[in-house]
Amino acid sequence: MNINPVAFNIGSISVRWYGILMSVAVVIGTYLAMREARRQGVSTDRLLDLVTIGVPVSWIGARIYYVIFNWDYYSKHLTEIPKVWEGGLAIHGGILTAIAFGIWFARKHAMSFWQLADIAAPSFILGQAIGRWGNFFNQEAYGYPTDLPWAMYIDGAYRHPTFLYESLWNFAIFSFLMWRKAKFKLQGNVFLTWIGLYSLGRFFIEGLRTDSLMLGPLRMAQVISLIFLAATVFVVYWRRSSRVTRKF
Repeated sequence: MNINPVAFNIGSISVRWYGILMSVAVVIGTYLAMREARRQGVSTDRLLDLVTIGVPVSWIGARIYYVIFNWDYYSKHLTEIPKVWEGGLAIHGGILTAIAFGIWFARKHAMSFWQLADIAAPSFILGQAIGRWGNFFNQEAYGYPTDLPWAMYIDGAYRHPTFLYESLWNFAIFSFLMWRKAKFKLQGNVFLTWIGLYSLGRFFIEGLRTDSLMLGPLRMAQVISLIFLAATVFVVYWRRSSRVTRKF
């Protein structure tokens, strides 16, 4: 499948589909989060501050994570490190950075981290679902060869479209969160459900990919997914057993 990753050119500047889709994801996600913040009585100005700073910070974290685990290549091509528009954002790095920034932001402004996390979670997973189509246009994040009827012809073979699998899984999680969020009684459960379900799906989908970041003989994303999943189960159990109601 011959896909042009460049949507259009403005003079000598190439505008890539990857960048367009990431921008669309941010705009839609921000709109949803702002609407939810109003519903919960949270300052939309404060939330906009969170998004304005948090989005680029999480992208930087996602890029740093990716570069670290591909250092053999980037150590020889230092000028390519900033080129995020060509792909190479590791979502686990973005999630870890976003969580760390969210905790700092909540403490700085005397807000509940769990409430902010619940507001942001549906937007984040929707952004992941949309962003995976950037991988489609860049012809990356694909899987092993297969003869399944929905296989896509990529890099000389019919392969598992793992970017499609993950996008569909993420859309399903988003739909579930939007349907279920009003029924959660404890702040933070929307966020924890997102982390848990995403990690579960990512663990299995990652096993089909050919371009996984590796940690020795292990697939890094699968290791992190298992850690996220275990941490989610632990936190849910701890919060229920201790009836945590304080701000985090």
